Amino acid sequence: MPPTVTERELNQADVADAARYLAGRIVPTPVLGSPELDGLAGARLLLKAENLQHSGSYKMRGATVAVGRLADAGRAAGVVCQSTGNHAAAVAQAARRHGLAAVVVLPADAPPGKVARAAAAGACVLRAEGDPHEVVRQVHADTGYPVIDAYDHPDVVAGQGTAALELIEAAEAAGTPLDALVVPVGGGGGAAGAVLAATGRGIDVYGVEPYGCDSLARSLAAGHRVPVTPAATLADGLRPACVGALPFRVLRDSGIDPVRVGDDAIAHAFRLIVTHLKLVVEPSGAAALAGALRVADSHRTVGVLLTGGNVEADLVGRLMEGSAA
Repeated sequence: MPPTVTERELNQADVADAARYLAGRIVPTPVLGSPELDGLAGARLLLKAENLQHSGSYKMRGATVAVGRLADAGRAAGVVCQSTGNHAAAVAQAARRHGLAAVVVLPADAPPGKVARAAAAGACVLRAEGDPHEVVRQVHADTGYPVIDAYDHPDVVAGQGTAALELIEAAEAAGTPLDALVVPVGGGGGAAGAVLAATGRGIDVYGVEPYGCDSLARSLAAGHRVPVTPAATLADGLRPACVGALPFRVLRDSGIDPVRVGDDAIAHAFRLIVTHLKLVVEPSGAAALAGALRVADSHRTVGVLLTGGNVEADLVGRLMEGSAA
């Protein structure tokens, strides 16, 4: 694992602290509903539109907390991270805000739009043909830049959890408290943050993974982290080879229920979101709705975290035509 993983336990107070830090620094994204989607689900759905967040995804939350606290302490001239795309762009934007250098490591097959977004924020973008963590280790060794890991950094996990916290609190304020919360799962940081936010509130949390990219589901069944060789999927943001160590410590005893979905279900959910909410989200975010449609009929009010909106224009066209899945 990267050398700056902090081994400490997180709790609900960490998410609340992150929310206070983020006040005025990120977009308090809207919570939306649709009678048509409610009818399809058999329950009320409340969808958190994190595609409208700075950098286009909820990853901005964790990056803002992690990079901001590091910058506030004056401990670094730059940062380094690896990512499938959204975390890299968020770290790059957060670093630029504080005048820090940023080196981001992306897989060779990262979507061009996500690569361009990180570069536009001023990051030095490196493409990894092999294990991106090895590249991160080398950059860290060469520069001394702290690693802002996408999954195994406490401030990242707590920051990601603020999206779920806002959704939970919005539902409570509207008099329709959630009894279920559905989040997409890649490396597990967002799911871990959501579980922490939901602690003690009587909310069932579901973690959605594409078939063949289901490290969390396999790890929960085995009782230890199980890596996978990620399968091809529309949800490029949900393809890490293994759930993070810190998220797994949070999730293994949390009671989170894994839900697996296929590309057909993700593409269908994408079209529903465009049609009924007039939003464009990336397939990784649409996966949350795909999962919610699987489990919602046993609940009253279900929160759905639409995690991001950084999707390639040509893929939008193919998804709407029904030719991408």
